[in-house]
Amino acid sequence: MLRHFLLGKIHRAKVTRADIDYVGSVTVDVRLMEAAGFLENEKVDIYDVTNGARLSTYVIPGVAGSGEIGINGAAARLVKAGDLVILASYGWMTAEEAVLHRPRVVHVDAVNRIVELAREERTPAVVRPLAAVRTNGR
Repeated sequence: MLRHFLLGKIHRAKVTRADIDYVGSVTVDVRLMEAAGFLENEKVDIYDVTNGARLSTYVIPGVAGSGEIGINGAAARLVKAGDLVILASYGWMTAEEAVLHRPRVVHVDAVNRIVELAREERTPAVVRPLAAVRTNGR
């Protein structure tokens, strides 16, 4: 059975422009695309951290080193310049493939320069006193 897994993402990038009159898609600095493993015309999901909007579109390459994250077409009604976004791509794989797979996670600074490349997702650990953990209603 095939299941859907994260292939790559660009985490908390700043939208540099939003152009309602463009045909569609998201323009991404080609260096960011390569780091995340995105291919030209690949479907990506965009999660707007600023306002909670979520949408799907496809990637077109922007100028290398520009830091561009340009929201094009109708999506510009949901995502504005200056918003923080997460761009993610997903792929189908078997459970056996998934065990070996590590997503490409690209962390950027305030002007969309790469500051870290990771091969895993990290969630900050939640530390709770053992007494606060209840099991079986005790």
